[in-house]
Amino acid sequence: MTQSTCSTPRLSRLNGKPVLLGFDGADMSSDAGLTLLREIERRAGLAQRLADCLHDPRDPAKVQHSLCDIIRFRIMMIAAEYEDGNDAAALRYDPSFRIALERGPETGPALCSQPTISRMENLPDARALIRMGREMIRFYCHSFARPPSRIVLDIDDTFDAVHGHQQLRLFNAFYDEFGFQPIVVFDGEGRLVGTLLRPARRPNGAESAAHIRRLIRQIAR
Repeated sequence: MTQSTCSTPRLSRLNGKPVLLGFDGADMSSDAGLTLLREIERRAGLAQRLADCLHDPRDPAKVQHSLCDIIRFRIMMIAAEYEDGNDAAALRYDPSFRIALERGPETGPALCSQPTISRMENLPDARALIRMGREMIRFYCHSFARPPSRIVLDIDDTFDAVHGHQQLRLFNAFYDEFGFQPIVVFDGEGRLVGTLLRPARRPNGAESAAHIRRLIRQIAR
């Protein structure tokens, strides 16, 4: 039978300081840093920017989680190093994630589930992805207080191993693994400019040149 502890045990002092035991702890979280990231995301509005690039086909009367909230939850998960959408099954009840999405840490409603995240990730078509890519470049350009006289672009591909049957995955003989090989672009100061998700094969010169031309046109605009 479960019995509540009504009194606190008296423990010996350690180096002149009291040692206390408590049994009334509330819900705990190991991701308290999300409270700081919440402030950054609120100011930048990145989740809403990306959500505005998508068309939501759901019946508004039945929507429980907006596209903005779903994207914000996914951003927070990735930032906290939860790469797999399946982690949402437990994290949707986590106090820190609830706070990051403007909900009460204990009494607030649960966040969206893994199937909801998966449907969101499969929602964009090619045109929506292009819009989102352009919005990321605008987001990068807005990070400057004033337009710089010169921007140095650092462009490279990087291997990203996968451990499932994700779309676009490809076996790379050099790395001896399945994965993606996205093109990643940073500027000379380390700011992320954009990425291009692609199968795990080294991009040829024509593909890279086309990507660079699109970037330069968008940044100049």
